[in-house]
Amino acid sequence: MIEQMLATRMSRLGTEKAFEVLAKAKALEAQGKHIVHLEIGEPDFDTPQNIIDAGIEALNNGYTHYSPATGIAEARQAVADYVSRYKKVPAVADEVVLMPGAKPLMLYTMLALINPGDEVIYPNPGYPIYESAVNFVGGKAIPMPLLEKNDYTLDIDDLASKITDRTKLIIINSPANPTGGLLSRANLEQIADLVRGKNIMVMSDEIYDRLVYDDEPVSIASLPGMKEQTIILDGFSKTYAMTGWRLGYGILPLPLVERIARLAINTNSCAAAFTQMAGVEALSGSQAGADKMKAEFKGRRDVIVDGLNAIPGITCRKPLGAFYAFPNIRGLGKSSQEIADYILQEGGVAVLSGTDFGEYGEGHLRLSYANSVENIQLALERIETAVRKLR
Repeated sequence: MIEQMLATRMSRLGTEKAFEVLAKAKALEAQGKHIVHLEIGEPDFDTPQNIIDAGIEALNNGYTHYSPATGIAEARQAVADYVSRYKKVPAVADEVVLMPGAKPLMLYTMLALINPGDEVIYPNPGYPIYESAVNFVGGKAIPMPLLEKNDYTLDIDDLASKITDRTKLIIINSPANPTGGLLSRANLEQIADLVRGKNIMVMSDEIYDRLVYDDEPVSIASLPGMKEQTIILDGFSKTYAMTGWRLGYGILPLPLVERIARLAINTNSCAAAFTQMAGVEALSGSQAGADKMKAEFKGRRDVIVDGLNAIPGITCRKPLGAFYAFPNIRGLGKSSQEIADYILQEGGVAVLSGTDFGEYGEGHLRLSYANSVENIQLALERIETAVRKLR
């Protein structure tokens, strides 16, 4: 009966396959099988102690009540100062909205901007919630292929060909999930040249920009004339290992702030007050914890890439950022989903199919190296043993 009563929009809502694979892996563990988890994109570190202490202090100081929908003034100012300093995007507190995670802002952006039939260009392979949110609000999702032959950067001519008079939003993610690809300043300037002065917004997902290993990240909002056409999406989960704190933020053109605030009032009300004060410490306090995690991830990247390239039938480009490897497994002669399922069942290693991130992910797997070097090495041994049986 309930199935017949569901609104049609529910059929357009996608999911994150990482959580489905995690459930399968947990079921195998319940049967006594040891699983190495490389499926979930979550830092395996604890939140730095100075941030935890700030959260506890905030609780003890009464930060247990509602806050304004856009966030506590002190926290909004801390974000604005951080963005101005680190991203080189001059920002003021009034342009900041704090949310319980970055995901609400993705959906709110779609709800605020996209009418049925409006087109949204999004990266593919890319974070699956982009496409899901576009479809849910009735927009038309237009994939922007990010291919290995282009080092997982965009083909600017292809992007230009996809822009029409119905294009309302372009989504970029740099460094990217799942590929680890990075958009250079030249790439971003090309995008800016295509959209500057047009009725097209850019949503720039910069959640991994503190995890760029060999270069400096660039925000498209820092380019001339682009701040007023850019929604910066960022948060605390990846940089500061704060996934469970649920705290994200956006830098928005002022006319959008009030609309996003109204959506928040109608749904989540506000981000938890004590987490916002922990966020103030994260951005303005010691960065030693974040820097240590980045250095560890860089070392793990080299271990997993070298290990994957040593396995017959698998090749892997070195990711420039984030904490994901996106190896090419076409040499194994089976689909991405078949290989992902096989590696889990036969090898005891939980990974994701490249197609969990869109059709252009076929021929690849995504492995999160947010795990210890010891576990990564064990996973590589198991994967090699398993795939050799296929040859």
